[in-house]
Amino acid sequence: MMFQRKSQINFLALARVIGLLLIIEAIFMLIPLITCVVYGENDLNAFAIAMGITLVVGAILAFAVKPSRPDMGKREGFLLTALTWVVFSGFGMIPFMIGDSQMSVSDAFFETMSGFTTTGATVMTSIDHLSNGILIWRSLMQWIGGMGIILFTLAVVPMLNHSGGMQMFNAEVTGITRDKLRPRIGQTAKGLWLVYVVLTIVLSGLLWLGPMNFFESVCHAFSTMSTGGFSTRNESIGAWDSVYVKSVITLFMFLGGVNFALLFKVATGHVKELWKSEVFRTYVYIVLFMFGLFVIAIVVNNQAHDWEAVTIDPLFQIVSTLTSTGLTVGNFENWGSFVVALTFVLMFFGASAGSTSGGAKIDRMLFFAKNIKNEIYRSLNPNAICSVRVNGKVLSAELVSKIIAFLCIYVLLIVVGGIILTAIGIPLVDAFFSAFSCIGNTGLGAGVTGYGGSYDIIPDMGKWVLSLLMLMGRLELFTVILLFTRTFWRK
Repeated sequence: MMFQRKSQINFLALARVIGLLLIIEAIFMLIPLITCVVYGENDLNAFAIAMGITLVVGAILAFAVKPSRPDMGKREGFLLTALTWVVFSGFGMIPFMIGDSQMSVSDAFFETMSGFTTTGATVMTSIDHLSNGILIWRSLMQWIGGMGIILFTLAVVPMLNHSGGMQMFNAEVTGITRDKLRPRIGQTAKGLWLVYVVLTIVLSGLLWLGPMNFFESVCHAFSTMSTGGFSTRNESIGAWDSVYVKSVITLFMFLGGVNFALLFKVATGHVKELWKSEVFRTYVYIVLFMFGLFVIAIVVNNQAHDWEAVTIDPLFQIVSTLTSTGLTVGNFENWGSFVVALTFVLMFFGASAGSTSGGAKIDRMLFFAKNIKNEIYRSLNPNAICSVRVNGKVLSAELVSKIIAFLCIYVLLIVVGGIILTAIGIPLVDAFFSAFSCIGNTGLGAGVTGYGGSYDIIPDMGKWVLSLLMLMGRLELFTVILLFTRTFWRK
C-alpha cells in the first residue's frame, strides 16, 4: 500500500511498449544479418542470435504482459523514453560481444550507446578489419537514433498516439518548443521521418555516383544524416581524398543541423519559411563567420597548401563540429590553437533544435544572448519592461528561466564528468574534453584519445560515466535528471 501511495506509474504498460520497441529493433537487425549473408561473414551467427534474443524478449513483453490499464501519463512518458535508449543499447550491443569483435560489456555498451545517441565516439582502434555486418549496424544505430527511437515508434505504432504519445514526443525531440506539423502526434512523426528518409536516400545516391561503392554510400548516408560520424574506414572521409565526397557530405551535414520541422515546411512548398526563421539565419551566419576566422588561422599558420585547404576543408570541419557529426579533415590541430579554441565554441553551440545534432543548440544560445542584452538594458533602466522575442514570438519568463537552468546544468555536468574522469586517472585536459564531447554528442577525443581518436584507453568506469553523459546529452538533460529526483517517484 505504501508503494501504491508513492507511485502510480503504470509499469506493466511500460513493459508492453518496451516489448513492441524490442520487436522493432529485432526487425532492424535484419539489415546487418542480410549483409552478413550477402558477404558470407562469420558475424552472421552473432546477429542471428542477437535478433532471436531481442525478438523473443520483445514478444514476451508485448504479448504476455497484460496491463490493467493501457494509458500512460507524463511520468510514464519520461521513464519510457529514457529506458528505451538504455534497453536498445543493451540488446544492440550483443553482436559486438559475441561476434568477431569480442568486446567486453563496458566496451560494447559504450559503442552501442555512442551509436544510438549519434555521438560517434568509439573504443575501436581500427575498423578496417570489421565485418560489413558490424559496419552497417554501427551506421544504422546512428540513423535510428538520429531522428529518434520513440519518434519512429510513434510513426508506426498508432496506439501510442492515445497513450502518452505527446509526453514521449516532448521528452525525446530536441529543442525548447516542439512544433507539431499535424493535429495528431503520429502524423507529425511520420512527416519528420519522411523528410529524414528521403534525404538519406538522396545522399546515398549522390555518394554512390562518386568514388564510394553502394555499401559505403549507404553507411555514410546513415551516419551523415544522423550527424553521427561513424565511417567504414580508419581514415574516415579522408580515405577517398575526394572534393566531391567532402562537398556532398558537408551539404547534408548542414541539412542535418536544420530543424526538420522547418525542412518539412520547405518540402511542402513553404520555401519562404526557411529564411524567415531567425534561428536558421543565425545558423548560417555562424558558419560564415567561423569560416572567415578558420581561413585566417590557416593562412597565418602556413597551412594553406592548396585551394582545398582554404575552402572545402575549413567549411567541412566547421559544419561537422557545429552539427556534432564529429568527422575531421586530416589533423586540423595543425591549423593552430586558435582553431582548436573555436572548435570548443562550435561543440558547445551545436546546431538547431529539432535537428539530429547535439550540443546546447543555437536556439538556446540565441535566446540566452537576447536575455543578456535585456538584463544589461534593465540595469540602466530598472523600470523598463523587456521581453525575449524570436521569430516575432515572445518567450514566457518561465521558458527563459528553463533555458538558463539548462545551460547551467549543462556546464555543471561537464565539470562533474571531468572531475570523475580525473579521479580514475584520466589526464585533466582529456577528462574534461571527453566529458564535453560526449554530453554534446560530438565524439571527438582529446590528448591521449586524439581528435577523432579512440576511447579504448578510458577505464571501464569512465566508459559508463561517458555513456550516461551521452544519454543525458541526447535527451537534453531533464528527461534523465528527473528520474534521479525523489519527486518523480512520488504520487
